[in-house]
Amino acid sequence: MENYIRKLPGKQYLARLEKNPTVIIPTGACEVYGPQLPMGTDLLVAQKIAEIVAERTGAMIAPTVEAGESSALAAFPCTFVMPRKILEDYLEWLVEKLIRDGVKNFIFITGHAGNVDTVSYTIKKHLDEGIKAFQIDWWRFTQSHCEGIFDNQGAMAHGHASECGTSVMMYLYPELVDHSEITCTQAKPNKYPDILTYSKFTEKTDNGSIGDSTTATSEKGKEIVDRCVNRILEYAAEKF
Repeated sequence: MENYIRKLPGKQYLARLEKNPTVIIPTGACEVYGPQLPMGTDLLVAQKIAEIVAERTGAMIAPTVEAGESSALAAFPCTFVMPRKILEDYLEWLVEKLIRDGVKNFIFITGHAGNVDTVSYTIKKHLDEGIKAFQIDWWRFTQSHCEGIFDNQGAMAHGHASECGTSVMMYLYPELVDHSEITCTQAKPNKYPDILTYSKFTEKTDNGSIGDSTTATSEKGKEIVDRCVNRILEYAAEKF
């Protein structure tokens, strides 16, 4: 069954909303993602997770944008740094339109950390309109459900384009992983984890990767995806 709204005739879209008023909104980014992964990794993963959840729930997937708030990686010239206001305006328009169409339940699959605050802000603005919504901050979500899966811990497993991210891409999009560029970039120790600090990403890595992707496997990717998807489905079934 087709679940992307953009691929459905308008009549089918509205008819399906009457039966199941749940829509999934994936967001991501287009930014440097290490030498081995495509710049669209965050969005590609968010879309694939949305597809899996939609297939299991009958929810539809809303149109999205292909860039995100990537100012943290602006030091890499390949990164598409979209102003936060563009994402905010788009999500505001999209949510308002979907509510008018009859959507009651929103699932945001957020593949990029820079988008999380904007998504949260958008959701909270519309809670008085009778909607239900939750957000999955995907890469932070995987950290909560990874026990026993990865060889590494902390940033070496969950840093940018490291063991977790590369494993997930090996499973979901094996054809897009450049195995000749698999790398290990040691995370620099942080003496002040309790303090928010600001620096260019190029001061942390020269290739856009932080962590160990040499231990990544598609099997690990499948295990973390399955575990996380099941948790999303459990919550959605209870709350919606």
